[in-house]
Amino acid sequence: MIRIDPASQAPLDVYKLLVGSVVPRPIAFVSSLSSSGVRNLAPFSFFTVASSNPPVVVFQNSVRGNGGMKDTVTNIRETGEFVVNIVSEDFAEQMNLTSADVAPQVDEWNLSGLTPLPSEFVKPPRVGESRIHMECRLIQIVPVSDKPLGGSLVLGEVLLFHVADEVLETFRIDPGVLRPIGRMGGPTYARCTDRFDLQRPS
Repeated sequence: MIRIDPASQAPLDVYKLLVGSVVPRPIAFVSSLSSSGVRNLAPFSFFTVASSNPPVVVFQNSVRGNGGMKDTVTNIRETGEFVVNIVSEDFAEQMNLTSADVAPQVDEWNLSGLTPLPSEFVKPPRVGESRIHMECRLIQIVPVSDKPLGGSLVLGEVLLFHVADEVLETFRIDPGVLRPIGRMGGPTYARCTDRFDLQRPS
């Protein structure tokens, strides 16, 4: 085994170790609005569930090399609202287009060609191509590190789920119909097609 002390390595190399080890990572495709109404759409692969009661999701926004944050977190801090859209394989390339580093006034919806749908409880639109949407209200933004490749955790309470009929049966999501993708290291993604079951010991 190779011992690696992160304190003695370049942050980018530590990042590569983390994103290559913690795999596959689900993707939060987050839609938000600025306080002036500019639409934003961006994917985040540091994403998971934080609570079921109440339902809370969390994603991490990395600090850029220049010390700035993505527009998404700025928008959420200003408005307190966002939508998490789950990414399926059939619109993965369109999702990827929104990861481009563009100016705050650029509307990533126009870059991607994805379809905005009105939300019910929040102002940011939902991605029409997504089979699951979670309308969220900000609970807290937790700073972790202000160093480059550091970041903040964004916790949001899910106010409303939208789930396509074909993926849901008795509150269970069918992964074969959802066809979610996960992020690996570098430009690599994973399909959720080879699965097996293990029953938890009693």
